[in-house]
Amino acid sequence: MATDSAAAAAAAAANSDDFAIGCFLSIQTTFGDEFEAQVVAFDAPSNILVLQEGSKAGSRRNLRLLKADYIKHFTFLRHGEDPLDPSKCYIDLGALRAREQSALRQAEAEAEKIGVGVTSEAQSIFDALSKTLPVRWDKSIIVVMNEVRVCSPYVPESVSGGTPSANERVKKVLELERKRLQVRPTQ
Repeated sequence: MATDSAAAAAAAAANSDDFAIGCFLSIQTTFGDEFEAQVVAFDAPSNILVLQEGSKAGSRRNLRLLKADYIKHFTFLRHGEDPLDPSKCYIDLGALRAREQSALRQAEAEAEKIGVGVTSEAQSIFDALSKTLPVRWDKSIIVVMNEVRVCSPYVPESVSGGTPSANERVKKVLELERKRLQVRPTQ
């Protein structure tokens, strides 16, 4: 069945199986888009179609939500199987678990960069130092390169530990970052 107006499309959907789940349609929208898709769902009260583009098994597919009022022309191509049939859906649990673990590791790493009980000034200095040097928090002390420690008030004079060259490098970066952040030491 083919129709040429949005009102007719909505009426046809309400009175026939043209928008039945699983059917394939060729659609032209009022915006000029033309595509083929399979109907995943149709919500009559809102007049919205959920369409799945791409029909190759195993390939990535796009879902498109389209209000039937924006259909300028559609042609029924053929009936198909239910795209949401759970017996035919493939979920790669290994890939999902790997993504979950990666997201958890990233969230933990981000959480470790947030100082607990430190001022916003200290956090700003930590963030600035972390852009150029490996840093971590040890309570309220910034540990740089696992050897140099920067204590409150986070000025070059409060840098201790590490080799003299590492100590000087941290002092230099800290001094430049404090100037850049225009932070004055609070005493």
